[in-house]
Amino acid sequence: MEMRQLGQTGLWVTPLGFGAAPMAFLDKPQEQADATLNRVLDAGVNLIDTAACYPNSEQVIGRAVGHRRDDYVLASKCGHLAHGLRGREWSAELIARSIDRSLTLLRTDHLDIMLLHSCDLAVLKQGEALEALRQAREAGKVRHIGYSGDNEAAAYAAGLEDVEIIQTSVSICDQTNIDLVLPVAEGRNLGVIAKRPLANAAWKNLAEQPGMYAHYAAEYNRRLRRMNLTPSDLGFDDGTGAAWLEMSLRFTLSQPQVHAAIVGTTCIDHLEANVYAAGLGALPPIAVQKVRNAFHRAQNGAGYGWVAQT
Repeated sequence: MEMRQLGQTGLWVTPLGFGAAPMAFLDKPQEQADATLNRVLDAGVNLIDTAACYPNSEQVIGRAVGHRRDDYVLASKCGHLAHGLRGREWSAELIARSIDRSLTLLRTDHLDIMLLHSCDLAVLKQGEALEALRQAREAGKVRHIGYSGDNEAAAYAAGLEDVEIIQTSVSICDQTNIDLVLPVAEGRNLGVIAKRPLANAAWKNLAEQPGMYAHYAAEYNRRLRRMNLTPSDLGFDDGTGAAWLEMSLRFTLSQPQVHAAIVGTTCIDHLEANVYAAGLGALPPIAVQKVRNAFHRAQNGAGYGWVAQT
């Protein structure tokens, strides 16, 4: 796969990354995770993203591909009080404990990327949480630090001196950050990782959306119906799931500030489809503009701002 430099970090990543949330929240067995994660690496994908609050995710990744640590860029997120961690959320003490636990579970001596996991603007302005990440970076436990989140908090974080990477929602149904966050990130040459680039498969029937997907998918489904947009409008031959996937992923990767988009799956066939779609590159500019126009037109018709889902 193509490699992109992740902002000013010096890290090189594939445009498609693997998100570990579905594997965690859908509670798949270790054997399935072993097969999926090793296939991720064998397919050339070199970015794996997880978080301390994804149930057993870090442990599963460590068991599955800890022995292949040199083959991938590893990102995790911290700050929440979850899964046996003790302390005050977003405190320096909790973040330090979380990072140490992540290193142990992931079977590594360093994290390439550690992000604050969607704390609000007040926490960012207080400064303690980001300072804890900075200290971990100085100690060599993490190499690069940043923020995962959306809207005004993400725009504020992108302007902070110590922030090197922003992870934020960018998809056909979630475009607010394209205008609000990405220009700030571009101005500082930050690494940008897009989350939920497939808009939780908003084109699917909601009854097909299991567990963790239902909350996000419901809002994205409403937006997509209002947008009245199909793959055929962009020149695709049909409106099958494969066409929707390709259109959605390529739209996100068409944003010039986005270096990588993380997609989670528990199915190797879906992984292969994601790899294929990412390899096709950006959509034609006219197709990108059609998606942008459809979003803004539908948002204006809804009568309220479609803020990014956090």
